[in-house]
Amino acid sequence: MILAAGLGTRLRPLTDELPKPLVPVGDRPAVAHVAERLAAAGIGEAVLNTHHLAEAFTAQRLADLPVALHVLHETAILGTAGGVANAASLLADGDVVVWNGDILAEVDVSALLAAHRATGAAATLAVAPRAAGEGTVGLDARGRVVRLRGERFGEEVSSGDFLGIQVLGPELRATFPRPGCLVDDGYRPALRRGLVVATFAFAGPWDDIGTVAAYLAANARWLRRSGRGSFVHATARVAAGVTVEGSVIGAGAEVTGAGTVRDSVIWPGARAEAPLEGVVVTCGGITPARRTSTGCA
Repeated sequence: MILAAGLGTRLRPLTDELPKPLVPVGDRPAVAHVAERLAAAGIGEAVLNTHHLAEAFTAQRLADLPVALHVLHETAILGTAGGVANAASLLADGDVVVWNGDILAEVDVSALLAAHRATGAAATLAVAPRAAGEGTVGLDARGRVVRLRGERFGEEVSSGDFLGIQVLGPELRATFPRPGCLVDDGYRPALRRGLVVATFAFAGPWDDIGTVAAYLAANARWLRRSGRGSFVHATARVAAGVTVEGSVIGAGAEVTGAGTVRDSVIWPGARAEAPLEGVVVTCGGITPARRTSTGCA
């Protein structure tokens, strides 16, 4: 399941135009990167929940994804646990991979599933390791969660940041309330009951595209990973006097003016005027404000 119903308040004003899972990262929407990781593990279908700007999740936007998505709309936002509970009839029985739609990471989902099944845990969380006492979760010597949101359940010997990527067993899923939060209404009560919440160490780079700065960093990482200095879509129009460095320019975008577009993202269909640096230009405007002309091409 891909969680895509959040309001995206920290990423405004970008999320006034698109929900976070649909904001473009490199040459495709963020949700496409998530779908690719699921498909690499042989997962052919997923549920995607919607609420904020649900109409943006059109069949056209989702058509080229490598997994078939079953879109489930929430008229009232149900939270992370509530969203999973609401999708129970589509998820059926067994273990379920649940991935926050604003998290980009090259997690090996097959290995994550294998680790979960080897422990028999109630859930297994993908965690980026950190020193003891740091990070959002504390772990014991066997890598099990013993600290979560300030509450302790055992002796902590190491720590990590929970990525928002996890495997949930059916017994735990059956306890989720609607509405409800995976951490506060799922994992913490489970840990109090003595259930095991295991972890899967992920040492690679990852991005939480929750802020404009983080969103720009995710696009920069995509460029580095793909071996590109910049990306300009074949249908974009860039004036002869404009140099593009470390930037992503989407389909149908138009860049006029003269000078350098550096470390920026120009959304599909947007208009921008160079020079620009460290900004996101959408059809609705520019973030942060710099010299530009805006509007849809």
